[in-house]
Amino acid sequence: MEPTPRDLVRQTLAFEKPARVPRELWLLPWAAERFPEEAAAIQDAFPNDIVRCESFYRTPLPTEGDRYAAGRHVDEWGCVFENINSGAIGQVKRPIVAEWGDVDAVHIPEERLSVDAEKVDAFCAGTDRFVLAGCCPRPFEQLQFIRGTEGLLIDLIDRPEALTRLIDAMHDLYMRELEVWTRTAVDGIMFMDDWGTQRSMLVAPELCRKIFMPLYADYIDLAHSRGKSIFMHSDGYIVDIIPDLVDLGLDALNSQVSCMGVEALGERFGGKITFWGEPDRQHLLPEGTTEEVRAAVREMKEAFFRDGGLIAQCEFGLAAKPDNVRAFFEAW
Repeated sequence: MEPTPRDLVRQTLAFEKPARVPRELWLLPWAAERFPEEAAAIQDAFPNDIVRCESFYRTPLPTEGDRYAAGRHVDEWGCVFENINSGAIGQVKRPIVAEWGDVDAVHIPEERLSVDAEKVDAFCAGTDRFVLAGCCPRPFEQLQFIRGTEGLLIDLIDRPEALTRLIDAMHDLYMRELEVWTRTAVDGIMFMDDWGTQRSMLVAPELCRKIFMPLYADYIDLAHSRGKSIFMHSDGYIVDIIPDLVDLGLDALNSQVSCMGVEALGERFGGKITFWGEPDRQHLLPEGTTEEVRAAVREMKEAFFRDGGLIAQCEFGLAAKPDNVRAFFEAW
């Protein structure tokens, strides 16, 4: 019997010799707007094995604007993003907590708990693909949106009491949200935090371990206690904390493997965690040739595939050439 996409992903995560490497295209609105025909053709030829479930909120989130449209967008926490281009997410220019006395401006979005579980379960029953939940805890990033990156990096050293209270409130909400989702029929959940520049981490690894790894441990333990897989995305150079994520039992990691050294990562972590992509989207996809893309696929396969442990994920985003994105999936 032919394995379903859901089977392929589960076999990959368990290192159980999938018939092929499962695939996933992340199509950003920027690419969909500029290359609609090419994007549709890639999706038709190489359909995703992983899909996201809609959140199906009974109570709408108190947001304003479209986060991918030019102009102003307010997220459910009250953070204001300014965007000068369409198709990508803007930036927070003025944090809502400029001083800790402003912390009451933060809205704890309890609306995220109003998921219609029956609709989620119906969605999962209606597809043979591996379904990730429509939620994504991101404590480090959300704190940057709330406080501003510079302010938060100072706070992580000084550790004001208000910061600790906000982290506790945020973590409480995220855990209750994951409680809701892990009781549904989704196959996995996802969280994210971008920890790296292109050369190092944004903070000392010890700070990440002390403050944020306990939060991640709670996410991972809850997911596994309900029989769910758990995925993480983190941009940049994060090799310092990958051993911690492996020890916590993270199933799949999406990261920029090229800036950390594909061969070196494979030697250290191949067979211990699933590498959920991805090809270099700063230089290779915008500037490389299709043969260079195919060579990168061969390099990833050799470094990471251990009877599983590798997902062919690729982001079709800012400046990427459609031919290179297609070549990536063709090579697999």
